[in-house]
Amino acid sequence: MKHIFMLFSQNKHLMNQLVKRDISQRYKGSYLGIVWSFVTPLCMLAIYTFFFGFVFNNRWGASASDNKFEFALVLFCGLIVFNFVSEVLTKSPNLMISNTNLVKKVVFPLEVLSVVLMRSAFVHTLISIAILVIGLIFIGSIHWTIIFMPIVILPIILFTTGLSWFLSSLGVYVRDISQLIGLVMQALMFLSPIFYPISIIPANLRILYYFNPLTYVVEDMRRILMWGQVPDWKFTALGIFLGSVVFVLGFAWFRKTKGGFADVL
Repeated sequence: MKHIFMLFSQNKHLMNQLVKRDISQRYKGSYLGIVWSFVTPLCMLAIYTFFFGFVFNNRWGASASDNKFEFALVLFCGLIVFNFVSEVLTKSPNLMISNTNLVKKVVFPLEVLSVVLMRSAFVHTLISIAILVIGLIFIGSIHWTIIFMPIVILPIILFTTGLSWFLSSLGVYVRDISQLIGLVMQALMFLSPIFYPISIIPANLRILYYFNPLTYVVEDMRRILMWGQVPDWKFTALGIFLGSVVFVLGFAWFRKTKGGFADVL
């Protein structure tokens, strides 16, 4: 772990520049530019409010309030986590392929590309979180437990970055991996408690959800932001530990396999 953070520290300026480049290229040529980062989540929040709150007239649990906008915020809270993970993992298999010019530079630290991808996606996640917080202030439901957000999000950042190293390496040698990840992420959206509370899942099937790392982060995000409760510390600690394991193993796998990238590409 020490060697990992030394590498990041030595290449901090490089990563900052690459993150800025990635964000600017995403909106290059568009009239609104970075404003789309605010417009898109606002539009999605409006859509969730209309369809789930008014068309389907859904409520979150038996004792939930009838506030349609609050229900939309509950959904939005889960989607923020999922969208972050989905963006990083779906782009990871093609990460080395789309940066062939950098792969063939012997001195370039390829390990930082997954971190750059994660940080770029996290910028948009922070914008969505800011919109969520504004919505909570609007309905008068902001809680002091919001201070636990960095701890709650940390496990999924570690998991996602570690998996990104695995997938970006595998994507060089097995091109089909990008198609597979697309299918997996679509399934994961509906196998995570994003559009429904985990309490409605039959008890004999809940074990499947407990193997899904998204479940704990989504549930804890709602605890601290929507309900004013503290995180589930047992699962948060376990998530940080397992996330750190995936982070270190992903980094080690990437370093071991990156030597053959240039030959394949």
